[in-house]
Amino acid sequence: MTVPMPKTKARGRHRAVTKRVLGGIGIGATMPVLWDRRTLLRAAALAPAVSLLAPMRLGAAPLAGFTHSVASGDPTRDSIVLWTRFIAAEGGETTLAVEVAEDDRFKRIAARGTTTASPINDHCAHARPAGLKPGRWYYYRFTAPDGSMSPVGRTRTLPAGSIESFRIGVFSCANATSGWFNAYAHAATREDIDLIVHLGDYIYESPTDRSDAIPALAKAREIAPTGETISLIDYRLRYASYRADPALQELHRRFPMITMWDDHETANNSWTNGAKNHGPEDGPWEIRKAAGIRAFREWLPMANADYASYQIGDLATMFRLETRLIGRTKQLELSEILRAGGDPRAAAEAFRKGPLADPARTMMGAAQEQWLRDGIARSTRDGTRWQILAQQTVMAPLLLPTVKPSWYAPNVAPAPKAEAELRFAAMLTQMGIPEGLDRWDGYPAARDRLLGSAAQAKANLVVLSGDSHNAWASDLVHDGKPVGVEFAGHSVSSFGIDKRFGGDPKAIAADFTATNPLLKWCDTSRRGYMVVNLTRSAASNEWLFLPSLTTRSTEVFDRTTFKTERRSQRLSS
Repeated sequence: MTVPMPKTKARGRHRAVTKRVLGGIGIGATMPVLWDRRTLLRAAALAPAVSLLAPMRLGAAPLAGFTHSVASGDPTRDSIVLWTRFIAAEGGETTLAVEVAEDDRFKRIAARGTTTASPINDHCAHARPAGLKPGRWYYYRFTAPDGSMSPVGRTRTLPAGSIESFRIGVFSCANATSGWFNAYAHAATREDIDLIVHLGDYIYESPTDRSDAIPALAKAREIAPTGETISLIDYRLRYASYRADPALQELHRRFPMITMWDDHETANNSWTNGAKNHGPEDGPWEIRKAAGIRAFREWLPMANADYASYQIGDLATMFRLETRLIGRTKQLELSEILRAGGDPRAAAEAFRKGPLADPARTMMGAAQEQWLRDGIARSTRDGTRWQILAQQTVMAPLLLPTVKPSWYAPNVAPAPKAEAELRFAAMLTQMGIPEGLDRWDGYPAARDRLLGSAAQAKANLVVLSGDSHNAWASDLVHDGKPVGVEFAGHSVSSFGIDKRFGGDPKAIAADFTATNPLLKWCDTSRRGYMVVNLTRSAASNEWLFLPSLTTRSTEVFDRTTFKTERRSQRLSS
């Protein structure tokens, strides 16, 4: 059954790898968990590392030096994680000098230190200088033993004390084979953003010939490997390909970024003990999951905490959630209703009251739920004005409207099988059963617990969500009373509802808002990013729309803004 906010589940079973001579990877007893027999056989033939420079080119000559610019992230009031990648000519371990300065000419040095780029970590180096001043822009660079220097990066610590405003760029879902990263390129030129937040699907693990791939684009960007990512080698190559993109490099170079994984950093529709897009032929899930997590932590400037909170002066507490791999219960399937046999309406009602409503089902796990409950209560008790949840999937309830002919392109009609699916979907909507069971809609008791804790704390709740590839502005309620708002972001490049329905997007959006009373606005056909502006009296969000499919352009062709006044717990335009 196709969900209303589709995420392609292409399986392409070929495991093509890049045909080139590659540098050392440091295979050994230090990481036995991440290497299965298939991976070791590959590694013996490949030994990857130098494959990772942009743009990726075939050739026997080894690549060395600072291969992927610089990045920073996971800021606090007095520290921040700095990142680079350096490959020595001989391919071994290298000690890099790190400098942080208050000016871009490095006349006023704020911190100095060293870090190591090692084959064990795919030559990725991290440093976290401490003792910095809150709310300050800093410049940083890395220097190799041979005197070569990385590009100069710019970053910012979080502010302390009373502040008037703070602006956050928000991104999600960047499939490199579906479009250009124009949203990254546009944001990288701005001077009015304090922090970048990426809500997940930073990479896509799927083959480069998945059903929504643009063949010419996939070829031009030379995304590696061409098959699905399974092993640590695969994930490292995929991150290297994505990080070769100049727009993404520049965004990382100019702004600190808080990044989290969703499902495509491991496998589509993942949960604690598996994924819909992971089968027995892919080997043990725990090995694949560990490989995806390891590559994420190597390639991104983040600390190793699965979830964390960030204090933005007295203006906001941002909670970065983990809703995929450490606590999530396996997703339900609507096919369970059909398998039950008998009267489908009775089976659907039993599904709604039984498995779907089960209070044991969770997105985060008991420990994280308690951490979040305590954190929201503490934030409001301390007088912080906004409580922000940065997390992966759409939280507001969302039912699929009745699909009308206007949803299809002219002279296009659904096939008989699709018509039967849509009739089944219409019955579910009439009964209040959502189709998107990978979202919070599939975990209503867990959602109720979360929103209930926000209501009890009298929080000023703003939820930032990704994953759906489309844009949504929704009110959030608990026990029929307003408790907060949700700004759900469209994708950087991944296809959304427009992949299945090529009709009038305005008509589709109107049907969604008519069917879902809490949904105040949506866009189901365009790509871009969001900018959240926090002030002491209001939180507003702007959705920016840019081209993506075939054109490299930073032209913004449309914008939409909604806001919420403090203590209103509801949206206004």
